[in-house]
Amino acid sequence: MQSERLLGSEDPPVFRIVNPAGRSAVLLTADHGGRAIPRCLGDLGLSDRQRASHGAWDLGVDGLGLLLAARLDAFLILHNYSRLVIDANRPPRAPDSIVSHCEQSAIAANVTIGVAGRQRRLEELFHPYHRRIAAELEARQAQARASVLVTLHSFTPVLDDEVRPWHVGVLHGRDARLASRVRQGLQRERGLRVGDNQPYAVSDASDHTLVVHGEGRRIPHVELEVRQDLLATEAGRRAWAQRLAGVLEAALAEGLPPLPDGPASVG
Repeated sequence: MQSERLLGSEDPPVFRIVNPAGRSAVLLTADHGGRAIPRCLGDLGLSDRQRASHGAWDLGVDGLGLLLAARLDAFLILHNYSRLVIDANRPPRAPDSIVSHCEQSAIAANVTIGVAGRQRRLEELFHPYHRRIAAELEARQAQARASVLVTLHSFTPVLDDEVRPWHVGVLHGRDARLASRVRQGLQRERGLRVGDNQPYAVSDASDHTLVVHGEGRRIPHVELEVRQDLLATEAGRRAWAQRLAGVLEAALAEGLPPLPDGPASVG
């Protein structure tokens, strides 16, 4: 019989905070930074390879986040649980908030999940993470301290036989002020293929963190997607942390233009 609670005393915390007293305006998030699974769900019926794959988490983004937080002296929050349990960057009502398959394998605990089980995952694994992000941003606002939201992700070099040529994607929705500067800064580096809302685009239907905490609070924000093979080694992660830190610092150095009034469509 399933326990009333999803997480037990031996399960890791929902999220990890790094550099909580960071002085930078930048707040870093890694929504898919971990691949833990609550003990009561076992291995979800998946192989070790599947539970270590990109379907389970964003490979390399945890190491990138740690290095970037140190380089910028920035606050970093990493979600510790696999997106195969619940996706911390999907709106709760999105069909893929809790996925039914990993690769070609059905996830029995997800296929058969009922309303109560879904709510339990939201209450224990999704909402605490987002409440902590909101609390940090609200505390900064109360202190009249600037905030800039930077969400970190990685993407696979090949998806469904489609080769993705970009080294990095710069994503945004309604507010492209920071994303435009970051993209332009990255494009100055010879040989670097930079995607503009590629390989993914931000939308209300597919994204939660950037839409709710960035757009919703009308603070500067950008989502960065680095191709995961470029983050496979410590040297690669260090190179990308240095590159992204420099571009972010330059983009923010002169301040951003004011955000126009009124909503616009998300692409």
